[in-house]
Amino acid sequence: MYVPQTMALTDPQAIASLIDAYGFGMLISPDLEVTHLPLLYESKGENTKIFGHMSRANPQWQALSGKRVSVVFNGPHSYISPKWYVSNPAVPTWNYAAVQCYGVFQTLGDKETLEVIHQLIHKYEAEILNDTQLLPAVYVDKLLKAVVGFQVVVDNIHAKEKLGQHKMPADQRSVFNALKNSPSTDANQLYEYMQQRHQGTGG
Repeated sequence: MYVPQTMALTDPQAIASLIDAYGFGMLISPDLEVTHLPLLYESKGENTKIFGHMSRANPQWQALSGKRVSVVFNGPHSYISPKWYVSNPAVPTWNYAAVQCYGVFQTLGDKETLEVIHQLIHKYEAEILNDTQLLPAVYVDKLLKAVVGFQVVVDNIHAKEKLGQHKMPADQRSVFNALKNSPSTDANQLYEYMQQRHQGTGG
């Protein structure tokens, strides 16, 4: 991913927070096959991993073990109108935050796969984890046989925030306010992200 120095996101905690909030990623294999998946990101010191599972019927995983893959997480993004700038001339653009991770794909055993499934459920709807009516043991066991768990051992990360940093402070403030007041959900999400990151207010 092309990341100009002025747009590089290097703070490990900010990267982890972005992925946690936008964890529906794209697993890209060397042959450019792509699978869209809910994923978990774990970083402990210098050990960073991505966990997930996919359908056993999906052929992508079958030749991936030990291969280098890429995982892309698209964060908040929105169209930026040139009418939102104070200064002219200006052109339409798109602002966004995104992370691309690189690493080695490894399949997991049944025990580890079940743990990944439990962690994903806990993240998105923890209260159903112990609901034996929704998730009876026989059903979960059947599900486990139909999926393949995996981890990606991450060795490189490119993270980018294209948030209009190169614009004049007045332009940044104007765009920031336009995103806040836009009827677009995408625009509102980008505004909230910029607010959390203390960017877009022009100082």
